[in-house]
Amino acid sequence: MKKFLNEFKDFISKGNVFDLAIGIIIGSAFGKIISSFVNDILMPFISLLLGNVNVADLKVVLKGASDNTAELSIKYGMFIQTFIDFIIIAFVLFMMIRFITKLKKKELEKPSVPPAPSNEEILLTEIRDLLKK
Repeated sequence: MKKFLNEFKDFISKGNVFDLAIGIIIGSAFGKIISSFVNDILMPFISLLLGNVNVADLKVVLKGASDNTAELSIKYGMFIQTFIDFIIIAFVLFMMIRFITKLKKKELEKPSVPPAPSNEEILLTEIRDLLKK
């Protein structure tokens, strides 16, 4: 059991898990921002273009509501709104990944200077040279 707990502790303490957790939290907040942008800023303009129709309310009623059952409908307006959310989020993520890739590419293109040899390596090289003589 102790070995299992140590393995779990090692797993949790790795940077990848923390990076993933931070990414999920930021992604969730970013999704809320985009949803607010679409719902509160973009969709009112689209509604004006459609003649003051709330896009989220667009639906096809399959069966009207009765005393015991709720209305059965296909809410394609909500689907359109969610799809616009997705397209905006996907585009922004694409642009971010593209920017990061360019930064990494520039970093890889820089000529790397080999590190100076350590004192140990210098001593070993001198010993090798002396032994050759």
